[in-house]
Amino acid sequence: MIALYDRTAHALNASAGVILPTLARFVFAATLLFYFWNSAGTKWDGTPFTPGVGGYAQIFPKAMEAVGYDISQMSVFHWAVVVGGTLAEYILPLLIVIGLFTRLASLAMIGFVVVQSLTDLYGHGGIEHAETLGAWFDNLSNGAILDQRAFWVLLLVTLVLKGAGPLSVDRILNRSRSY
Repeated sequence: MIALYDRTAHALNASAGVILPTLARFVFAATLLFYFWNSAGTKWDGTPFTPGVGGYAQIFPKAMEAVGYDISQMSVFHWAVVVGGTLAEYILPLLIVIGLFTRLASLAMIGFVVVQSLTDLYGHGGIEHAETLGAWFDNLSNGAILDQRAFWVLLLVTLVLKGAGPLSVDRILNRSRSY
């Protein structure tokens, strides 16, 4: 019985390098790709590089409130952050799904999720609402920030550590490495 268990465990370990990153990219595509793309779409004001009120209000909620939601009062810094963040919401998920520069894109996406979470908590006041913040080690799994985003980051950490897997542009570009 122990020998059978050991053989099975060895076979699973050997296949993890193929299965885990491929499955992680599939789950990312199935659950988060359109979430981020739809979010990015709410930030433009008709044309690329022209953020609308929604883009500024989502990323700089307190600053927008302070200027009465008049985007003409926002600085070049605010514009650059909104445009950069919006482009990141389009480009980073695409890179992850096709498996191009996957480790770097996943690491950048983790940073994006951290900034997004902090903005949701402190910029939009989510820290004041237990149902939004959530709590670890409770009996609920639906806290929007602590619970859901922990799973997002775990999925992305898998890609940082394991790479894109065999069905990826990374693999095509560099066959000599193990992804």
